[in-house]
Amino acid sequence: MREKKRKRGRKPKVSTDEETASKDDVVSIPTIADTSNPDSQGRQPKKSKRKENSEATDSDPKWEEENVVKVVPSMDAVVKVFCVHTEPNFSLPWQRKRQYSSSSSGFIVGGRRVLTNAHSVEHHTQVKLKKRGSDTKYLATVLAIGTECDIALLTVSDDEFWEGVSPVEFGDLPALQDAVTVVGYPIGGDTISVTSGVVSRMEILSYVHGSTELLGLQIDAAINSGNSGGPAFNDKGKCVGIAFQSLKHEDVENIGYVIPTPVIQHFMKDYEKNGAYTGFPILGVEWQKMENPDLRMSMGMGPDQKGVRIRRIEPTALESNVLKPSDVILSFDGVSIANDGTVSFRHGERIGFSYLVSQKYTGDRALVKVLRNSKVLEFNIKLATHKRLIPAHIKGRPPSYYIIAGFVFTAVSVPYLRSEYGKDYEFDAPVKLLEKHLHAMAQSVDEQLVVVSQVLVSDINIGYEEIVNTQVIAFNGKPVMNLKGLASMVESCKDEYLKFDLEYQQIVVLKSSTAKAATLDILTTHCIPSAMSDDLKT
Repeated sequence: MREKKRKRGRKPKVSTDEETASKDDVVSIPTIADTSNPDSQGRQPKKSKRKENSEATDSDPKWEEENVVKVVPSMDAVVKVFCVHTEPNFSLPWQRKRQYSSSSSGFIVGGRRVLTNAHSVEHHTQVKLKKRGSDTKYLATVLAIGTECDIALLTVSDDEFWEGVSPVEFGDLPALQDAVTVVGYPIGGDTISVTSGVVSRMEILSYVHGSTELLGLQIDAAINSGNSGGPAFNDKGKCVGIAFQSLKHEDVENIGYVIPTPVIQHFMKDYEKNGAYTGFPILGVEWQKMENPDLRMSMGMGPDQKGVRIRRIEPTALESNVLKPSDVILSFDGVSIANDGTVSFRHGERIGFSYLVSQKYTGDRALVKVLRNSKVLEFNIKLATHKRLIPAHIKGRPPSYYIIAGFVFTAVSVPYLRSEYGKDYEFDAPVKLLEKHLHAMAQSVDEQLVVVSQVLVSDINIGYEEIVNTQVIAFNGKPVMNLKGLASMVESCKDEYLKFDLEYQQIVVLKSSTAKAATLDILTTHCIPSAMSDDLKT
């Protein structure tokens, strides 16, 4: 996996292995010297026939019994995933980027299905699977992609693919120091690869691909580019997780991350229950630790009460109707929450209480106990998924855009920021956009952050050429809530002028008749098929 040199003062990168290997990714294989005491001419001393016979009778049956029977069936279920990706071009949203190919790993589970990572098949145009020891690639169909949990579900219609393969069985959540074996097809060769290690940490992790926080396992087995989607087995040959990302930093070695079985089973059950992936629900609040004794006393908490204070509540969250800022959450579904926001997990372990929420399904209810004005209240809250103002994914849909007089309007998303400012967009994007990305909350479910992406230069827009990625606040005095609303207002406008209010009190004024007439010529010049994306036409 390529590693980008880190600038001073930045956090270490946690990266998925969807990147293909560069020319620098050359694996050197050292020469293995034989140290079994050769003679002066380099010949090996001969073993006695008795010893050879002894080894054949004592070792081989034991190997057959312990290793072949247990390990091979599990490894035979591991497949190589070949995907051709055609990503949208977010900077030029009317076209797509050049297609590229990638390879990763997956494994067969029950019900004629295959699990792999979501980032392994993102923006796929074709997916093929190849079994271990086979020379045939089988066309696969993507059934579901879980962006938050970075898991995808595939199937193959060809019956031949499923012959002679036993599906992988899932094991329980491993304990610390339990042995794990990661199996997959990483860079460095074409055949299956096995690396081993132990579980070194278990906590709520940041999932890079999904921009979410879910339960994860940290292991010290090597996870390299191509390992994505491969299973991690315990010492009994049962799957305890899916390899999905690793930590790349100059001060660390062999830190890999695995999606554990509770997250995998949640994804599978969600798909079976709803016929599609609906996501992981959240408690739509931002909270503050209550470790300071003076803070607890000021909130009216007794000496035996513990919890976390609600700072803000998502306006689009269902719980905004019952919970209030400065409520202290004491427990979730009967499980007490500590002042640092953790709950008891297993013997000697604590974990963030968001784990309890992530165990629920969209539409489930939970009993939340809060302290408000020194009174304990209980609310039965319906849980839903997160509505972000700047979404982490567009879930396979093409990006939306609208063009008038050379002004390209689009809605901001994380893939858009990454397209415009690169992988380090969190450092390089404008402060205004980052502030919205990190802290702003959507006021309604259909709200979007609409910007002027760029201006396609023409005589009609002289003087506006330098406007880039600037938010649109209002059109002709009316607030802009989303891109579809803006396109509708502009298209139906009967006023003499089109006036766009941008951030920092900047305005754009165009004469309606000449602006609409110039649009067609600009589209023709830049080979743009339509002035708006298909989703805005309906």
